[in-house]
Amino acid sequence: MAADNLPSEFDVVILGTGLPESVIAAACSRIGQRVLHLDRRTYYAGNWASFTFPGLLSWIDEYKQGTTNEAKEWRDKLKEGEEAVLLNSVDRSISNVEVFCYASEESETEDKDEPDLPVTKASGVAEGGGDDPTAEPADRTDPDSQGTADEEQPFQTPSDTDPQPQSHVNGQRGFSEDQSPKKEGDAPPDQLSVTPGAGDTVQDPNLPPQSTAEPKREKITYSKLIKEGRRFNIDLVSKLLYSRGSLVDLLVKSNVSRYAEFKNVTRILTYHNGKVEKVPCSRADVFASKQLTMVEKRMLMKFLTFCMDYEQHPEEFLDFKDRSFSEFLQTKKLTDNLQHFVLHSIAMASETDSTAEGLRATRHFLQCLGRYGNTPFLFPLYGLGEIPQCFCRMCAVFGGIYCLRHSVQCLVVNKESGRCEAVIDTNGQRIGCSHFIVEDGYLTEERLRNVQYRYISRAVLITDRSLLRAESDQQISLITVPPLEAGQPAVRIIELCSSSMTSMPGTYLVHLTCRSSGTAKEDLAPVVSRLFSEYGESEGNDCSEEEKPAVLWALYFNMRDSSDVERSSYDLPGNVHVCTGPDAALGNDHSIKMAESIFQQLFPDEEFCPPAPNPEDIVYDGDGGQPEDAGFGSPEQNEPSRPEEGTVPSEPVKSEESADPKQDSERHPPASAEETGTTD
Repeated sequence: MAADNLPSEFDVVILGTGLPESVIAAACSRIGQRVLHLDRRTYYAGNWASFTFPGLLSWIDEYKQGTTNEAKEWRDKLKEGEEAVLLNSVDRSISNVEVFCYASEESETEDKDEPDLPVTKASGVAEGGGDDPTAEPADRTDPDSQGTADEEQPFQTPSDTDPQPQSHVNGQRGFSEDQSPKKEGDAPPDQLSVTPGAGDTVQDPNLPPQSTAEPKREKITYSKLIKEGRRFNIDLVSKLLYSRGSLVDLLVKSNVSRYAEFKNVTRILTYHNGKVEKVPCSRADVFASKQLTMVEKRMLMKFLTFCMDYEQHPEEFLDFKDRSFSEFLQTKKLTDNLQHFVLHSIAMASETDSTAEGLRATRHFLQCLGRYGNTPFLFPLYGLGEIPQCFCRMCAVFGGIYCLRHSVQCLVVNKESGRCEAVIDTNGQRIGCSHFIVEDGYLTEERLRNVQYRYISRAVLITDRSLLRAESDQQISLITVPPLEAGQPAVRIIELCSSSMTSMPGTYLVHLTCRSSGTAKEDLAPVVSRLFSEYGESEGNDCSEEEKPAVLWALYFNMRDSSDVERSSYDLPGNVHVCTGPDAALGNDHSIKMAESIFQQLFPDEEFCPPAPNPEDIVYDGDGGQPEDAGFGSPEQNEPSRPEEGTVPSEPVKSEESADPKQDSERHPPASAEETGTTD
């Protein structure tokens, strides 16, 4: 189906493919609504997207250019008694983009296909940046791909004392002798495919074997980053999944979890007393810790036990309900070290957060321990951009139509009823709809009433080693850095290893996030300079314990945070609903609750994202044959081969057939034109 020949009527039209929009699309399609899902960008997930390294360079370049898509005339599509509400054609949610490259330009062979670089090489001086309006890239060179969950044999990541199953790499699953597959009917309720922690992973046969010994670091040049760039999957937003958070619960409930694989976050770290330290947070960590005395271990366990049911002991905290959590901790006979661990790394609270907020956050952290591993967090293989694509895939399977590089120019509003009756797309086609969902970045300033946006400061670093050396170099770590000086924000760092399928072997991908008080560079550079060094004199030398990780490449930018903007701030028809972009929180609860709230306003009598049937559970009428475009594979084919770029398979993806390790890190876009009439 051509993009200029879409059906003229839909129940729901959705503009933007970010996480909340994609969840709503899946929920609406699942209950039988006719869904049209559009995005002006050339890639899925909007500000939640993940890019390969070349793709990210294209994204940076296009954002600085601020290009727009051509659109056909729309005025002749209006009828008497109708008016148009115009939408933005340019995304202005990203600003202050600055790029720094510290890796050498040297290369053994000249790469003729190397793209133009939006960066001053090996100088640390940003080129361009500023507040120029931004737009989507005209040509995204990286195909989307994602890992997959096992539909027939889901398993729960064992706790500290359980034997750990062997890892599966790109869909190849195995179990140790102590962990056999679950029999039919015995699957646990938490049906997420989660790889075990560091030290238990199975090495990809296409990659060189990894050693626990610290190797001599090889020199990494910029040309090598470009050459191996498709192994990177770099997120625009940096978050983790709480194992008992809204997003994980929704993934399990809806069966969308089968489209993705997850990996445990193996370490909780903090910056304390001038160095990076491991935070003991589970019972096993506390008693195994060598940095705590026996008295401190007892203190910490007693306090954490209290936090699990603190509401049953109001006499211990009610006097502090109007005081800060920091003040409350000082009264609990905790040492300075323990107060730091609880405040900054377990509750992840600020010095001004209330006692009630701190206790709730601490309890939530503790409740998430043990569901899938020894830490509360999960991370999706291939990056966070996989999650919106998983829900887009669910929508496509149930009949949703997807169009990229395609947008809505204006809403058609009936002056008498005040409702949106149709939209006019960039091809000039009028499309009727009952409900319209829009990402807030598409709204013009004329539709906003005195809105003051907050901003998020982001930095993405490619480094040559981990912030904290360990027996295994395959660690996903969460690091909290309290304010280094008065007036500076606290910074959250997520460090990703190559086994998360987000960076090439021998490098780490480091995400820094904080609430903005200035530009991203101003907010985050002090932390970067404190924890990292520039890649230069130490390259190629043996690592020493005191040596800082070296930064090969760095990106800074600010992202708009509209999560606190009220619905009443938008001057829009009643059947037009607005989804906000990513917020500054570590989890995804705000976006999932917003998606569910909007869905319930649209369809108050319908269930939100009911479970999708597994392929083997479907019974077909007639001769029992499967329809050509049913959207499911045969039961015996559990994971099919990878799709071509621009299509989404209707089944989980198989990767063991790929002999090229570069292909193993590609991601799949979520919409199949053949299945659903999708077009780019």
